[in-house]
Amino acid sequence: MAIRDWPAAERPREKLLQRGADALSDAELLAIFLRTGVVGMSAVDLARQLINDFGGLRPLLEADCKNFCRHKGLGEAKYVQLQATLELGRRHLLATLQRGDALSSPDDTRRFLAARLRSYGHEVFAALFLDNRHRVIAFEELFSGTIDGASVHPREVVKRALAHNAAALILAHNHPSGVAEPSRADESITRRLREALGLVEIRVLDHLIVGDGEITSLAERGLI
Repeated sequence: MAIRDWPAAERPREKLLQRGADALSDAELLAIFLRTGVVGMSAVDLARQLINDFGGLRPLLEADCKNFCRHKGLGEAKYVQLQATLELGRRHLLATLQRGDALSSPDDTRRFLAARLRSYGHEVFAALFLDNRHRVIAFEELFSGTIDGASVHPREVVKRALAHNAAALILAHNHPSGVAEPSRADESITRRLREALGLVEIRVLDHLIVGDGEITSLAERGLI
């Protein structure tokens, strides 16, 4: 049965308008994005199959273009649309942090950093630069590759902080393994950066490790 023949309260678009997006299942949300199904399958049926084929919604959203496009009902146009949608979501999270108020929501900060860093297959080291009222000035990805003492350069972090006229910052990097437990190298880098930034009176408020579904705060561990 085509979705247009379903009761109005069960159609994904109407359901979203009446009850809000959070009332929809992953398959229903994906069906709205897909817009149409394929022969013999409604958009919702296709969405369910795709989520099953990819092993979940997140692997589908993070698939590269080649893997994405080999599945029925998908193609380059859908891939481009999806990437644009995901980037809009990330920019919305950053805009939420940059509204001019002091950074007062750790949850918003973690959601933004997870959205930016979690899907990388390699380590990326980044910073949120803050003013003297802890308002967000900018976010920058600073280094990539294996994050260790040789690949993170304190002078470059100091240079970027001074360029933004930052008074404080929050450091962050991802663990592609999915385990958010800080390593000894993470603790060492944090100490070196805190000392280097302290020489120019810029505070390190936290260093967040982004894993798969979890984020660890070095400040909460008493390591800053």
